[in-house]
Amino acid sequence: MARKESKLKTVNLIAVVFFILASVFYLVHEKYPFLRKQAAEASSTVVTVHDGDTISVVTGGKQEKVRLIGIDAPEIGQKPWGYEAKKQLEKLLGPSGGEVTMEFDLEKRDKHGRLLAYIRLKDGSLLNLLMVKNGYALLYTIPPNLKYVNELREAQSEAREKRLGVWSAEGLKERPQDYRRDNPRM
Repeated sequence: MARKESKLKTVNLIAVVFFILASVFYLVHEKYPFLRKQAAEASSTVVTVHDGDTISVVTGGKQEKVRLIGIDAPEIGQKPWGYEAKKQLEKLLGPSGGEVTMEFDLEKRDKHGRLLAYIRLKDGSLLNLLMVKNGYALLYTIPPNLKYVNELREAQSEAREKRLGVWSAEGLKERPQDYRRDNPRM
């Protein structure tokens, strides 16, 4: 009889421990949503290129403005580089016919309500990375969206070393974030 009671106590203890662990997991998961894996991908069609780091897409039957994560392209007013960055983004999107896949990181929207995404072209290449690698955008990270920060940092180093685009002798004179600070939109 003592053996049966001992087994019953062990089973009850295991059940209580399991319940406590499940409860803790649920509470932590709900309190810290950034621990959840975001939706990995969403197929989309690009409808507008606004500048070198912002596009509009149709996804799920809805049009959304999308800011490319991890990069900061010159503003249109930063002549000629703002316009050149926009043209480069359009050129890179061309072969995909506007069909792209959005990959999200931990935060899905910015303070302006735009989707934040890494954009994959039909051939699987990462558009954000190509913009930096070709010298048309700078590395621009805002935690917690750091999924490809190492690749972007390496691409910027290469572009800078090769003096491509904004890194050339006639390159960008002011970082886009400094330009925005000194030239706020009305």
